[in-house]
Parts: sequence; structure tokens; C-alpha cells
Amino acid sequence: MSTRVATAFAPGRVNLIGEHTDYNDGLALAFSVRAGVTVSAVAGSGEQLEVIAHDLGARDTFSRREPGPASGWRAYVRGAVAELQEQGYRPSATRLEIRSDLAIGAGMSSSAALTVAVCLALIAQGGEQPPAATALARICQRVEARWAGAETGLLDQLTSLLGTADHVLLIDFLTLEAQTLALDLRGFELVLLPTGQARTNAASGYNERREQCREAAHRMRVESLRDATIQDLHMLPDTLARRARHVITENGRVLAATRALGDGDLTALGGLLDRSHASLRDDFEVSTDAVEAAVAELKAAGAVGARLMGGGFGGSVLALMPPGTVAPAGATVVSPGPGAHLIA
Repeated sequence: MSTRVATAFAPGRVNLIGEHTDYNDGLALAFSVRAGVTVSAVAGSGEQLEVIAHDLGARDTFSRREPGPASGWRAYVRGAVAELQEQGYRPSATRLEIRSDLAIGAGMSSSAALTVAVCLALIAQGGEQPPAATALARICQRVEARWAGAETGLLDQLTSLLGTADHVLLIDFLTLEAQTLALDLRGFELVLLPTGQARTNAASGYNERREQCREAAHRMRVESLRDATIQDLHMLPDTLARRARHVITENGRVLAATRALGDGDLTALGGLLDRSHASLRDDFEVSTDAVEAAVAELKAAGAVGARLMGGGFGGSVLALMPPGTVAPAGATVVSPGPGAHLIA
């Protein structure tokens, strides 16, 4: 039996380390944050669905049966409705109300948070049970690819769905297994500093990088770059070799970061963030002048490590600040919060 109103919250995420590894069957350490998107699905009559994005002061109205294409935030909402129906769900809400305290374009995956929250709210309002987290993550991934034009991996969706307060997730994207690890920073703080350069996956070089990784794996005759080694790089032209080298070494840095957290060695963790950024800048070439300026500002303030976060080409920079340091103006402290859930 459907309910009159169902409300769901889905958080954004911070990727501690492991960038551009998810669509290469690799590894990442990530956590859900306390900010996110809240969506209320309200029952009514008729086939039209009215959507109100309160924080944007914007609306949309479309047919639930045939949502039709759209751009911007509307594409994610319409895509969620369409993809749910393709999977056999029958959304019956006639109004969605969206509220968010998550910055758009900051590299914290506001798009995945929106898609997850819309799906959970619509499924619950219809009185149906959601699929397993991995299956729901794949539905949301298809929304990104088919409706927003971004061939993302599953990092954002899985982290939003599986996140736990005060913990990070070690995600293996080959098996889709996630291990929960306590995050004890021993007085250090993780902060995000916006670069002032908003980014979107579809409009950036994200899809191009994904295609380059696919081509590199094909030329090395492996299923994905998870199976490649540094010794295989001689088989590739320079650009593809550098893309593959980033992925291979980044997987190693994820494992090293996991050990550093377990040992309480925050200085070592900071060094890994620095090396991750250098690889993203030099081998994967997804940094910008605005990103580099933000990294330099954080390092000057005393950060033991700083790196661009997310797909690159703007967004925010993540830094690890030791006790007694003061982050630059505009930086915010981030910590793990609960994953996506229904709100009574």
C-alpha cells in the first residue's frame, strides 16, 4: 500500500583517495558526508509530476509515463523516474519537493545524492521495497549516463548508499564489496576548499578520460586497468600510458592509505594525498589553474597533504590539516555522516 508522503535523505560524499579508479574496477577510500539532498514524494491524482527545487527556486512538470529529456538538475529527476519504471517500479507520486545543503559543482557528488534521494523517496511512497544497494546504485548510474551524459563509475552512488557515521568505506569496484573502517584522525582535520570553478562531468573531459582508460586496457589485452601492471605500460603510446599509470599507482595508494589509517600515521596519509594529486595533475591531466592555486593555498596554511577531489576540472580540493593549523578562509571541515535513509 502506498503512503501519502515519503521522505528520503541521501548524502554527498568525500573521496579520501582513489580517483578515477571506480570505472576501472579499482579501489577507493570514501565516506558519506553530513550534508546532502532531501526529497519528499507526495501522493496525488493524475499522471503529471510536479517537481519543486526549493533551494534553486526552480520547478519542473512532466508526465511520469514519458518524462522526456531535460538538462541540468531536471535531467536527474526525470531520469530517475524513467529508470525506475524500466526496472518494474511504478512511481505514483504527483509532487516532489527537493531541498539541499550540498554545494552544486563542488565535487561532492550532488548529482548522485539527488538521484539516490529521488529513487528512495519514489519507491517508498509507492509502498515498494528498494533493491539492494548495488542494484540501486546501478539504476542511479544509468541515470547519469543516459540522462545527463556522464559515464560515471559507482563510487558516488555506493558511498551515498553505504556510508556510515565516523567511518570510511574501502570499496573494491571489481567485486563491489565495501569494508567499513573507523576513521580516527587523531586531532587532524579533513577540510574542503572550493576552487571557485564549478564542474560537471558531462561538460568536462571526464568521458574522454574514461574512453582513454578503456582503450589502454584493450591495447594491453586486459579486462580492465585493475589487471594491468606498470610493466605493461610499454605497450601504450605516451598519453594512454600516463592515464593507465595513474590508475595503477592510485590503487596502490589506496592500499597504502588504508595501512596508514590503521597505523595512525597521518603524516604518511598526507604524503599519499600529495602523490595522488601529482598523478592526477601530471598523468591524468585533470587539474586546472584554479585547482593548483587552492592546493598551494592549503599547503601554505600547513596542510600535510592536499589533492583535487572528484573528476577534476574544478570543484574542490581536499586537505589534511594537522592540529594547531588554521585552514584558509572558505574551507570547511568534513567528516563522515550517515548514508542514505528514509526519514519518518
